[in-house]
Amino acid sequence: MIIFFGSAFFIYEAKLIGWVMLGLSALCLASLRAFQIPLKHVSPDIIFGVIDNSFLVVLALFGAHISGVAGAIIGGAVGNAITDGIAGVFEGHMAESLRQKNISEERTVLGSAIGKMAGCLLGAGVVLVCVNLLNISF
Repeated sequence: MIIFFGSAFFIYEAKLIGWVMLGLSALCLASLRAFQIPLKHVSPDIIFGVIDNSFLVVLALFGAHISGVAGAIIGGAVGNAITDGIAGVFEGHMAESLRQKNISEERTVLGSAIGKMAGCLLGAGVVLVCVNLLNISF
């Protein structure tokens, strides 16, 4: 609920929304401590979310530039399909690397959900902050 209302409240504040998403990502990561979930256990999920949403947002922005709202929807949908596959490769590679180093990357429903949500907000937030800082308009 906090994520939804936090982002909805700032949706028309183009200069702030990226920063808001970064803050919400930090809130998600902080909540891991409350559930006693080590960050290293969810790092593959975070990487997945960062890769997934950063590229999705870029493709949605390009789609919006080319064709408005419909272009953003198509860019987001196609971008999501492509980036899910790409991010899954990185997530799997990171999980395998952790296992080879005898670091437990035990997955739980809650940890995986929070990790992916934090990563998605982080990826989208970074892209939107960069777009605004570089004054790129679509």
